[in-house]
Amino acid sequence: MFANLTSSMFVLGDYTSSDYAWFPENASTFATDNDWLFAVISIVCVLFFVPIAGALFYFAYKYQKPKGTPAESNTAHNTPLELAWSIGPSFFLVGMFIFGAKAYLDHRTVPDGANDIGLQAFSWGWTFNYGGGMYNPELHILLDEPTKLSMRSTDVIHSVFVPAFRAKKDVVPGRYNYMWFKPTVASEKVSDEVLQQAIDATEAAGGSWDFDRWQFTQDGYRFFDLFCTEYCGKNHSNMQTVVVVHETLEDLNAWIDQYSKRDPKMDPAKYGQTLYENRGCKGCHSLDGSKVVGPSFNQSYGNQRPFADGSGLVADENYLRESILYPKAKIVAGYKPVMPSYKGQLSDDDVYSLVEFLKTVSMYNKDAADENSAGVDPEDQGDEEEKAEAPAE
Repeated sequence: MFANLTSSMFVLGDYTSSDYAWFPENASTFATDNDWLFAVISIVCVLFFVPIAGALFYFAYKYQKPKGTPAESNTAHNTPLELAWSIGPSFFLVGMFIFGAKAYLDHRTVPDGANDIGLQAFSWGWTFNYGGGMYNPELHILLDEPTKLSMRSTDVIHSVFVPAFRAKKDVVPGRYNYMWFKPTVASEKVSDEVLQQAIDATEAAGGSWDFDRWQFTQDGYRFFDLFCTEYCGKNHSNMQTVVVVHETLEDLNAWIDQYSKRDPKMDPAKYGQTLYENRGCKGCHSLDGSKVVGPSFNQSYGNQRPFADGSGLVADENYLRESILYPKAKIVAGYKPVMPSYKGQLSDDDVYSLVEFLKTVSMYNKDAADENSAGVDPEDQGDEEEKAEAPAE
């Protein structure tokens, strides 16, 4: 626990009211207790260290002997003094243990009735399950309400760390881990004018949303950082997301409803881009042709796909759909079968929107692709999925 507190002292990305604060903002019930306990233990350590270190140098100077001088034997001792410096500090140690154990148990004991949110960790990103088919890479929670994270990993060990909450817990593959916290500070919302300026600047630059630059989400909420603190691979440093604390349940539900499904008036390709950014796709699939964990989407739709078993085909809508729902059915040559299945996590319309987005970013010969594939309607996709059988890995 104290290692977590020490590491949080150096998270300079969290801005506080003071430029010289030791810790990020205090934003949960854990933070107040842990900061106080850390301060007490630090003071006790300093009070012991200074006189001991001072006595060490003083005695070394006072009792120094010229080189070659025979050593003198001194068997005298002071029993009361020796008992005092042996027994006295033990009271401090017992006190530290009691308060530390209480803080540890508070961290590990999830209160009844806590709001339960599913967390899936993967290389290299996060997905939070809000229920009802709503998944998002951002963690949105309610002010002054305990929140429980039911956590699992699809590959290696990851670790959830929210510096402002003073909360950290490993996410281990093959089992569920749990953590909880109760936020005490609501996320502020920037003005519509500031938000629109950021949106316009992002669209003009043609890039994705830059959280570090704007320090608020695409919905205009200020946020707290969430990091992975267990080295999990080459892109470990990019495995971070945001925590937004809503002041009212109505505001939280409105945000969830906004991302639960596509607005019928919204262009499917545009919504597909939102899914690409929100569902962790961009962490493994680039848009510029560069090779990362998985094949670049720049080389997807309409291009010839060579597979690890020596076969190949032209990537059409059906292939892209299969790759999303059953990613281990056909493994592209040069890549490992590490992508998790999104079956049950994406609706037919979600898959359709992603495919439409891939069409807009893929560099391909459209005439050749049209000869090998035909458009698939979302309703037909649903019938197709009912007939499909999950292929063996």
